[in-house]
Amino acid sequence: MVLMSKVRTRFAPSPTGFMHVGNLRTGLFAWLVARHADGKFILRLEDTDKNREVVGSADHILKCLETLGIDTDEGLDKGGPFAPYKQSSRLDIYKRWAQKLIDSGRAYADPYTPEEVQEFRNQAKNKKQAFLFRNHRPENPPSWDGTTPLRFKSDPKSYNWHDEVMGDLSSGPEVIDDFIIIKSDGYPTYNFAHIVDDAEMQISHVIRGQEFISSQPNYMNLYEALELVPPIFATMPHILNEHGNKKLGKRDGAKDVLNYIQEGYLPETLLSFIATLGWNDGTEQEIFTQKELIEKFSLSRVQKSGARFDEKRLLWMNGQFIRELPLSDLYQRVGAFWPESAKNSTDDYRMQVLSLAQDRLKTLSDLAILTNYFFVDTEPNLLLISGNKQLKKIKPAEQVQLLETTKARLSQIKEWKAADIQDCLNNLLMETDQKPGTLFSLIRIATTWAPFSPQLNDTMGLIGRDVCLRRIDQAIELIDKT
Repeated sequence: MVLMSKVRTRFAPSPTGFMHVGNLRTGLFAWLVARHADGKFILRLEDTDKNREVVGSADHILKCLETLGIDTDEGLDKGGPFAPYKQSSRLDIYKRWAQKLIDSGRAYADPYTPEEVQEFRNQAKNKKQAFLFRNHRPENPPSWDGTTPLRFKSDPKSYNWHDEVMGDLSSGPEVIDDFIIIKSDGYPTYNFAHIVDDAEMQISHVIRGQEFISSQPNYMNLYEALELVPPIFATMPHILNEHGNKKLGKRDGAKDVLNYIQEGYLPETLLSFIATLGWNDGTEQEIFTQKELIEKFSLSRVQKSGARFDEKRLLWMNGQFIRELPLSDLYQRVGAFWPESAKNSTDDYRMQVLSLAQDRLKTLSDLAILTNYFFVDTEPNLLLISGNKQLKKIKPAEQVQLLETTKARLSQIKEWKAADIQDCLNNLLMETDQKPGTLFSLIRIATTWAPFSPQLNDTMGLIGRDVCLRRIDQAIELIDKT
């Protein structure tokens, strides 16, 4: 079968649970290859391992792709000319291709029990040899009736092939073996089904994770037996933990993609971050829009070595994307992240609060702690003062004196606006002979009781004169009791 000149890529996840970044990166890279070449991107569900299938996973996969803006041209959600796109609905197709192998003498019924196969493995282990099933082929296998596994009869030989990421690769005949293509339950194995599906759906590029590269020689053997021209291969290196010493796993903090969204990460951030795990465009650019990724992406720029998952970089990148959003767009996105205290405030007031907080947000979930004091008096916490490097050097009596002076000067401001408040604060620095890091920190804590806030004069301007003066009074009374 000759592949189409048109670029056709696919993402073929299994419905076995949450969507981690490694799996999604494979889909993203396949999507970028298709979009860059004005090709087609197909979503296929590999659901033949029914023991591992998790209810709801298919919908979850669709939700992840939709959330990140990874659209499909054909597949599970849209149908298409090669439907169905779910492997469990394609069993007749696999049996037809399996029959071709049987007819050509390249597949046989496996008559052995699991216990007998394990005994073969034990024998090889005792002899300190690699286990090869082809060394135990039955001399006269029974006709395959679908109740026993069907095995591919391999033809061991050497192979050379090119991988768009890993380069020129090769293998010897010693790694080629007979493997199951149809299980006793009637479902195909991945090793067989994906090759049939890719051929049927005219897939031009197969992009998958590094864990499959050891199986490639067997795949090459099967392509040959089925008289198929192999597609273009691109193997993605592993995503490593933050230390770069092992593959990223759940124990290293790997989370479901939608969990990041729930924690306040933007879809744009995740798209750019995941795309740059092992890829760059050859420049110093670190952040890419979807449009830029489509324009610049190339498999030739994917690195061979593993990519380190740096959550600090993800957090930094998210802050950059948040700052670039138009305020009205950001306001539409933060609805679920406001503190409970904001529920009775007006849209106009919340918009003003958000305009101050935007530059300080690293995730949308920061909004609650960063803005609660704009809506309600927060619980005083003297540890914010005693834990401050500068303020802990000042005795409580001096802190009280600084706040009393501050209150007196703030009370004299004629028009309560940010510019006049800043002038007052600057004059207070000269009057008290304090550094901004000391005086302004004390005033900020007294008026917000928050670990951080937007620009002090803007914050105080929006909170209002009466509230600021009342909170300073309360802080004075509290500190005076210590």
